[in-house]
Amino acid sequence: MAFLARVGDFIWNPWLLGLFLLTGLYFSIRTGFFQVFDIGLWFKTTLGSILKPSKQKKGGGITQFQALSTALASTIGTGSIAGVATAIFYGGPGAVFWMWVSAFLSMMTGCIEKTLAVRYREPSPEGGWQGGPMCYMEKGLHSRFLAVLFSVCCVCASLGGGNLVQSNSIATALEHSFGWDRLAVGVVTAVLTGIVILGGIGRIGKVSEKLVPAMALLFIGGGAVVLAVNAAALPGALESIVMGAVAPKAALGGALGYGVAAAMRFGVARGVFTNEAGMGSSAMAHAASDVKEPAEQGMWGVFEVFVATLVVCSITALVILTTGVYDPAAALAAIEGGAVTNAMLGAPLSAAAFGTVFGRWGGVFVSVCLLLFAFTSLLGWSYYGERGLSYLTGTTRWKWLYRVFFMVMVVLGSVGDMSSMWQLADIFNGLMALPNLAALLLLSPEALRLLGEWKRSRRRVRGR
Repeated sequence: MAFLARVGDFIWNPWLLGLFLLTGLYFSIRTGFFQVFDIGLWFKTTLGSILKPSKQKKGGGITQFQALSTALASTIGTGSIAGVATAIFYGGPGAVFWMWVSAFLSMMTGCIEKTLAVRYREPSPEGGWQGGPMCYMEKGLHSRFLAVLFSVCCVCASLGGGNLVQSNSIATALEHSFGWDRLAVGVVTAVLTGIVILGGIGRIGKVSEKLVPAMALLFIGGGAVVLAVNAAALPGALESIVMGAVAPKAALGGALGYGVAAAMRFGVARGVFTNEAGMGSSAMAHAASDVKEPAEQGMWGVFEVFVATLVVCSITALVILTTGVYDPAAALAAIEGGAVTNAMLGAPLSAAAFGTVFGRWGGVFVSVCLLLFAFTSLLGWSYYGERGLSYLTGTTRWKWLYRVFFMVMVVLGSVGDMSSMWQLADIFNGLMALPNLAALLLLSPEALRLLGEWKRSRRRVRGR
């Protein structure tokens, strides 16, 4: 655990944290803060098309909504419930502030990423489209080295962060709420996952488009009820978030307190884990969309970050901070004394927060939401790892072996240590992000050109 923590801190603190923020800031400035001043455009392109669906295109591949649902299936995962709780426990309330900053800037990183994914995608041998960072690294940058490096890290991340964390959180939540055996939960989860992933991206997309909206609305609705009951505590929670980001020790009074570095490290890392913008993972799902214009898919990248982090994760954070279940002094004492247990963080902490309003059903509610979140996340990440392996081997013939191994890792993750699982996730996510962020910056002129041309074409259409 201590070794993993040191490796994770070495990767994230401070240069990778800064690279994520600076990349998002660069794209935000270059686009004139598109996420703010063109909010009507990207909302109309995304949410508007969901509410008023047009006739499905026949470009081969999955629909834009299925691509979004598959991407959200991996992003709205355990990080949205257990991950936010863990970030607050280890980084303090200030971690939420940096999670917001990271998400705001990452909206444009996600836009650029998805635009490039569609621009450099290729026909899939199984029909439809396939693509992702490995394609725009090889075709756009002509760098086979970066593409291979990303693919290796992607496979590791799919089995580490995308697999172990999800199954571990499912098993921990169900054990805490119902006393179910974690190994048995892991076996059942693996079987259910296998039934879906054996059908490939088509079946994953169809399952995700049905589960993701339902689970998101369920969690948002439950969180809204808790926040309504604790509305009087909202101003204090928001103050603790801001104070915890700029003056964490003063927020707790005296020398005892979290450091700014801890708040940034866990806040930005959790923001990245919950929206994946800059990691390159969800770009693989968006590349399979039947969309024609690359920049149009970029709008779904903006929307994805908005929903995954600024909406869903914010609800988790505010529920924890307004219900009083989180005690900063007790958390710090446990961290300093090496006495942190699974019941103190992750899903149990979130369950305790919801339990203040829903009673014993709070744990049930969180367990059901976490089960849905983590299960759909497993589906998305299985596809990402499969894509990485296919690129490395140049064939899809190993996909069946990968899928079996993925299911085995689901079982192993269910009985592992929660803290270690999250440390592994942060390590693999960081290693995966490095080559992708470099590629995004190097290919930014192409992506910005595509975005600018698409915006002008939309203006011409509206002007007619």
